[in-house]
Amino acid sequence: MSDSYGDGGLMLARGQVSVLTLNRPARRNAMTRAMWADLPAVCDSIAADPGIRALIVTGAGDAAFCAGADISEFATVYATGASSADYNALVRAAQARLRDVPCPVIAVVRGACFGGGCGLALACDLRFADAGASFAITPARLGLIYSPEDTWQLIEKVGVARAKDILLSGRTLPAPEALSIGLIDQIADGDVMQKAHAYAAALADLAPRALAGIKVIINGLSVPDPAKGLNETFVRSFQSAEFREGYAAFLEKRTPDFSAATLNDGGRA
Repeated sequence: MSDSYGDGGLMLARGQVSVLTLNRPARRNAMTRAMWADLPAVCDSIAADPGIRALIVTGAGDAAFCAGADISEFATVYATGASSADYNALVRAAQARLRDVPCPVIAVVRGACFGGGCGLALACDLRFADAGASFAITPARLGLIYSPEDTWQLIEKVGVARAKDILLSGRTLPAPEALSIGLIDQIADGDVMQKAHAYAAALADLAPRALAGIKVIINGLSVPDPAKGLNETFVRSFQSAEFREGYAAFLEKRTPDFSAATLNDGGRA
């Protein structure tokens, strides 16, 4: 029996090792606004359940862990400055709450793990992937900027230079490269879910308060306090001509013309 959240986009199967499934396989498990909005409640429910000792986060099917935010909602959620701020706050709150779940959290990645989906995986404590998994963070292709907090999550795992490569290029990394730079922690030779479940079950036998305390200390030592100006730079990108051009080009399946967009927008941010 599973609990349903986010209009059915999130399914939580409870157990000592619980499994949270992103459940939109027809849309490559892209995250909707409703899913972002409900994820903190899912995390609160997990935190309040003493029977849950570890959590696996995965995507339905083999094609994708998560393709990112559902771009079909962009025209609505980014319609105005106020709606953009509201939506971005939902996404940030969801990822922050997942990061702070007191039990160990393991992302199990099969297939594509892109954009906001990669942000979700980075918010987990560990990332296990199958050999065919691939990773990309592509806001630059849409004329956008990754948030300061999410950028830090990436730097935390791979370092500054590799984070710049991933974000500036928007390129896709195969699982072996992702493992070699620390973006993921293990590649399974066989069934990645089985391997992650065995690892999580071993953690579930340990002292839960000690594990929760370890997470509090490590997370508390590793999360910076971004300067206000960094968030202002991030927010401005959602109202730029570059984003309007990048979003239109994506929907029209063409190459965006960012040189024209930048000129119309008055130059670089």
